[in-house]
Parts: sequence; C-alpha cells; structure tokens
Amino acid sequence: MSKILVIGSAGQIGSELTLLLREMYGGSNVVAGIRNTKPSEKLTESGPCEVVDAVDPDGVVGVVKKYSIDTIINMAAILSATGEKNPMLAWNVNMNGLINVLEVAREFKMKQVLVPSSIAVFGPSTPIDNTPQETILKPTTIYGVTKVAGELLGDYYVRRYGMDVRGLRYPGIISHETLPGGGTTDYAVAIYYEAVRNNRYTCFVNEDTRLPMMYMPDCLKATIDLMQADFSKLKHHCDYNVGAMSFSAGELAASVKKYMPGFEISYEPDSRQEIADSWPNSVDDSAAREEWDWQPDYDLDAMTRDMLKAIKEKQEKGLI
Repeated sequence: MSKILVIGSAGQIGSELTLLLREMYGGSNVVAGIRNTKPSEKLTESGPCEVVDAVDPDGVVGVVKKYSIDTIINMAAILSATGEKNPMLAWNVNMNGLINVLEVAREFKMKQVLVPSSIAVFGPSTPIDNTPQETILKPTTIYGVTKVAGELLGDYYVRRYGMDVRGLRYPGIISHETLPGGGTTDYAVAIYYEAVRNNRYTCFVNEDTRLPMMYMPDCLKATIDLMQADFSKLKHHCDYNVGAMSFSAGELAASVKKYMPGFEISYEPDSRQEIADSWPNSVDDSAAREEWDWQPDYDLDAMTRDMLKAIKEKQEKGLI
C-alpha cells in the first residue's frame, strides 16, 4: 500500500485530489501537506494533515520519516498572474521547492514523484492550434519558465537516477469546490459563481480568447490515470499534453446563457490578457491517449450544467 504525501493539499487541485486518493488508498495513507492555508474540515477529518513547505527540505524529510512516505505529489506552486507580481517568490516556490522534493525522493528511494506542469510552458512562438507534444517552449511568464525547467528537471532525474517522475501539462482547471488563486484562467470559474450570485460577470479577457480547459473530475482522472500507468510504457515522463475541451470566453458565456437566459457579460481585458494570448487555443494530447489511454468525460455544456447545479446548491445552503 502506497503512503502518499500531497504537498499543496489546500489548493484548487490538491484539495480534491487528496480526498480522492484517501477514498482509493485509505485516509491514513494519504497525508495532506498544508503550508499557510487553513485546511477544510473534509481534509482534517478524513486523514492526517501536516504543515509542509516545499522550500523547507528538513520539514519535508520530517513528514516523510513520520509517515514512511513513498510517493510525493508536489502541487505547491505560484501561478501565472500572481507570479508576475512576485517573480522571485514564484522561482523560489516553483523551482527550489521542486528540487527539494526530488532530492528527498531520491534520498529515500521513493516509488514515484508526480510533478504537475502547465500549458504555461508554451509561448507566442509555439504553434497555437493543436499544439504538439514536442514543440517550441519559450514562455513569457516566470510561471511558464519554472514549468519548462521543472519538466526538464523531472526528466533529468528519470535519466540520471532511474527515478519514476511523472507530470502532465494541466490546461485551465474549472471546479466548484476550492477556488483557484492567481491564475490566468480564473475567469472560467468566476463566471459561474457570478452568474449564480448576480446574473452578470465582467470578464478580464476578450470575448474571443480561446484556451484549453478541463473540468475538475477529468483533471483528477488524468492525474490518477498517469500515476497508475505502467512506467515501462511511458515514452514521455514529465510533460504530457492533456486536453478535454477548448472554448472562447464568449462560448463559455453562451453555454451559461443556455441555462440562465438572463445572464449578462461584459469584457474588460487587463494584464492577464497578454498572458492568455501567449498560450495555445488547443493541444494535441495523442501521446497521453496512446501511452496511458487518456480520455476525458466532460464537454462544455455538461460541465456548465454540473457547475451551475453545484453552485446553486451552495447558495441555497448559505455557503456562498
């Protein structure tokens, strides 16, 4: 039975991934690593929670020893928009934190390390449509720079030390549970909440801004599928493109209007528009489909129905 440490368990993906892993492997076998965010009751009541900062290797080692950890999922990251406000913080968390995790994993001969990447690795010179698995990686954000370096570093540990390090390039992730924090694709979550709260939304990117997106259930599925894939069948390791759907901000608004006809949207692009413009419209994820049978379940309208239903239920319960 694996003993898993999820660093960044209070984040948008980490919070739901930790709970799913506890359902799969048992609550006591999955440790939630929290830094400075108060964990939800679901996290604290379903299994162990520990203060873990990826940039503090001694702290990581302490938790690894305490729980006999053999697998680390490093979800700790400073995202794109926040990273542009504090590039050195982004470098410290995203790079120094990652190499600390990899070194701890090497020292303790761990079974596996999962190192998520992002579509932020791409830049303006990357082919914008159906972006290939192997392509130009020249990002224009510090977040993207750290993710390119992280992919290369993970691959290095596979080649140099024979470690099992894996990663996938997440697109924009949409969820009604834990809200995102400081990402360029945050509008794709905010639109649903504001539709339910106020029946209107002011979007910080243009109507025709198109980006790859993924609903959280598919994000969790992709993560687990990659973790469970046969290592011998993987031709890539830390840089898998994963796709589910691609849509413009206007198409997202149109999907909301199908179920809330009175919904109104306006567009006031800010500094995040430039970041969004540097990312692809869609990605070619054939490598993930061929090497570990990746297949998404949700399209745009199915996601919209589920998001609106869940957020309205939260509103009725007074949770938002």
